[in-house]
Amino acid sequence: MPSALFPAAASAELHTAGRAIEPSELEARVLETARWLRASGVAVLAWQLDNGLEWIVLDLACIAAEVVAVPLPGYFTAAQLDHAIRDSGADLIVLEHAPTLSVLEGAAAVAGLPGVIASRRVYRLSAVRVRSLDAVAKITYTSGTTGAPRGVCLTQNALNQVAQSLLDATRSLDLRSHLCLLPLATLLENVAGVQAPLAGGMRVVAPPLAQVGLLGGACFDVSRALAALAEFRPNSIILLPQMLLALVHALECGARVPADVRFVAVGGARVPVALLERASRVGLPIHEGYGLSECASVVALNRPGAHRPGSVGRPLPHARVRIAEDGEILVSGATMRGYLGHAPHADGWVATGDIGSLDADGFLYVRGRKKNVFITSFGRNVSPEWIESELMATGAITQALVDGEARPWNVAVVVAAADRLAVRDAIDQANRALPDYARVREWILADTPWTVTNQLATSNGRPRREAILAVYADRIAALYARRPHATC
Repeated sequence: MPSALFPAAASAELHTAGRAIEPSELEARVLETARWLRASGVAVLAWQLDNGLEWIVLDLACIAAEVVAVPLPGYFTAAQLDHAIRDSGADLIVLEHAPTLSVLEGAAAVAGLPGVIASRRVYRLSAVRVRSLDAVAKITYTSGTTGAPRGVCLTQNALNQVAQSLLDATRSLDLRSHLCLLPLATLLENVAGVQAPLAGGMRVVAPPLAQVGLLGGACFDVSRALAALAEFRPNSIILLPQMLLALVHALECGARVPADVRFVAVGGARVPVALLERASRVGLPIHEGYGLSECASVVALNRPGAHRPGSVGRPLPHARVRIAEDGEILVSGATMRGYLGHAPHADGWVATGDIGSLDADGFLYVRGRKKNVFITSFGRNVSPEWIESELMATGAITQALVDGEARPWNVAVVVAAADRLAVRDAIDQANRALPDYARVREWILADTPWTVTNQLATSNGRPRREAILAVYADRIAALYARRPHATC
């Protein structure tokens, strides 16, 4: 790669779509695309593509050409895509398919494309220039808890700091190759799975998502993932909690992960301690971490020589963490410039919205989302993620949502991996580990899993609480109506 981008990447190799891309070819393709972007007067480039060579070349070419990169997730709806494209002020959009987007009405198709995207659909847009993009290198969109995604504005310097911290944190493992299992539009995979490995001279394997088992926004075929692990034999992978659960179950049933895998990172949502213990028992070198787009991805990570189960590790060198009086986790260091369309972030500290604590040795513990805390009618503050993780740790429940706002007892809506009897036993088991005010007294079996497609989950698997509670509102009300005063 060009030395100005990745000084240590002279030996970095990319493997996509069944073939290896040598460093010299990758560099040539990046520079060709960067020259074309500059000659075309592109200021903001948006794209929605599957994992592969085109995605990575566009990302690196934006860095080289100093063009603002706007990678868009494949699971976005047409309305979300329209919003993100208009919101970012993109003047060029690269698409793998041709969705019906209002923003494309009257848009001109672009000819004379560089070779890497010659077969893609590329449109010139009449963009409204966004004034707040000075020094911004990337806008990453997070769906959050509402339908309209928010643009997080990041500098390349912040992204580089995170990438360097990750390389330093894993240096003792001598990692040589990484397999991308998450969409590259996910900032975590973009930074930790591509930019950091390339900067470290590693081999990056980025096949199409279907080949590694990620089908759509929330369907994971673990058999395909295992086949990809066996074929490519990477040293490192990154998983979301639900993917880890599926992989652990497969290993408990006799599947094998190649011995080459030396580092498995998991993040994106809270991981039950019991699941981490199960992963360790089947031989996965599991390391939980914590981060958010507003902090350029990874903030803290369990790593060799600094690992504490139940925590998300110590903050990495680029990040400073403190806990506010109300328990909220605050982060400074490599952070965003701000949300697109809002005033620049100026005070140096990002309020994460997560509640947590730091122990005497500097390990960070995340307890749940600040805004999700509910208060029972007995005045108890309860973080629902705490209870939900206990429920999911049983193995009989794959997704859970707990609520008890202004109520004497708590109710759960659960997605089951077993029959009703097993679910009941699982809830009883979880309740034995909880204080009385946190126990689940009644529960509802969900009609369907919560996914991005049905808009009941975010891209990283977190339940959309308000949406789920709205779907099951009548059934929840009926449970409380049956036992309006019951407290025991």
